[in-house]
Amino acid sequence: MYYFIAFLTSLATGVLFFPVLIKILNRFDIADSPGGRKIHQNVVPSMGGVGFFLAAAIALAIWGWQFNFPDMRYFLGGIAIMFFVGLRDDIVELRASRKLLGQLVSVLLVVIVADIRITSFHGFLGINELNLAGSYLFSALVLLALTNGFNLIDGLDGLAGTIAIISFSFLGAWFYYQGVESYALISFVFLGGVFAFLVFNWHPAKIFMGDTGSLTLGFTLATLIIAFMEVNEALPAGSNLKFENTFSVSVALMIFPLYDMARVFTRRISQGKGPMVPDKSHVHHFLMRMGLKHNQVAFILGFLQLVIIFLTIALKDFSDHLVLPIISSIVIYLGWRLDKVTVKYVKKKVDLAPRVLEIRELNKRKKKRILLDKESFKDSTINMN
Repeated sequence: MYYFIAFLTSLATGVLFFPVLIKILNRFDIADSPGGRKIHQNVVPSMGGVGFFLAAAIALAIWGWQFNFPDMRYFLGGIAIMFFVGLRDDIVELRASRKLLGQLVSVLLVVIVADIRITSFHGFLGINELNLAGSYLFSALVLLALTNGFNLIDGLDGLAGTIAIISFSFLGAWFYYQGVESYALISFVFLGGVFAFLVFNWHPAKIFMGDTGSLTLGFTLATLIIAFMEVNEALPAGSNLKFENTFSVSVALMIFPLYDMARVFTRRISQGKGPMVPDKSHVHHFLMRMGLKHNQVAFILGFLQLVIIFLTIALKDFSDHLVLPIISSIVIYLGWRLDKVTVKYVKKKVDLAPRVLEIRELNKRKKKRILLDKESFKDSTINMN
C-alpha cells in the first residue's frame, strides 16, 4: 500500500508542478527551437527532467524513512549528480569529455561505493565469477552504455517517457514481489514522476525532458537493472519469478535504446563519421519518414518493447544461451525490415511527387523579335511619357 501511495504522491506532485515549470521556462526562454535535426514545429521548453526529479525526491522524502536503506544514499547521490550533469548541459552545453567525466563520478559512486555491480556472468558465455577489477570495469561500461543509450532515444514526443514507464513498472513490481523495499520504492516514485511528465510530453508536447531528464532516467534504470541481475541470481533455485535468463531480461528492459545506439553508431562509422556525430538515422526518424505521427511511433516502439519483455518472461526457465539469440535475432530482423520498407516508401513517395518544372533557355533561333515602327506612334493618342 505504501508503494502505491508513494507512486500517487510523486504523480500528484508532478502534475501540480509541471504547469509552473513550463511557465518559468517559457518566461526565461529556456527552450528548444525547431530546425536542423529537431523535428518539432514550435518552440518548446526543455529541462522537463527537473519536474519528475523533484516529484520523485519529494515522494522519497515523505515515504522513504519507513524503509531500510542500507547504502542507498550512495545510489541516490549518484542519481543527483547525474541530474546536475544533465542540468548543466541543458543550461550551458558541456564538452563531451567533461560530460563523460561527470557521468563517471555518478557511475563510480554507485559501482565502487554503493557496491551495485555485476559480480558474475553465472555461466553465460562460459564465464562465472568476475575478479574485482573486471567487475568494476564491466559494470561501469554497462552503466555508461545504458545511460547514454537512453539519452539517444529522447528525440520524439512521448517516446523516452513511454519506454521508461514500461521498464520502471516491471522493475517496481518485481522488486516489490521479492521484498526488496528500497529498489521497489525508487522504481515507483520515478514511475509516478514520469507518468506526470508524460501528461505534458505527449504529442503535441508542451515540454521536453532534455538531458536533465534523459540522463537521470537512463542512469536510474541502468542501476536498477544491474541490481535486478544480482538480486535475481541470489534467489534460491525454484523461487517464484526467478529468471534463468537474467541477461536476456536485463537486455529486454532496455532493448530499444541498446539497439538504436548500436544501429546509429554502426551506420555513422560505416559512413566515415564519428559515432557521436548527430544525424537523423535513429529508428524513430525512419518511422516518421513513413508518415507516422509522434504518438503512433511511441505506441509502436513501446508495444514492441512489451512484446520482447513478455517473451523473455515466457522463456524464463531457459538459459541466456537460447533466449538472448532469439530476442536479438527478432530485433535485428525488425530493424532490417524497417530499413527496407522505409527506403521503398520514400522512393514511392518521390516517384509520385510532382516534377519540378525545368526552365530551359529558348533557342535564339526560335526567339521572335517584334519590330515596332516608331513612326506609327507619332499620331497615336497613347501616352508616351
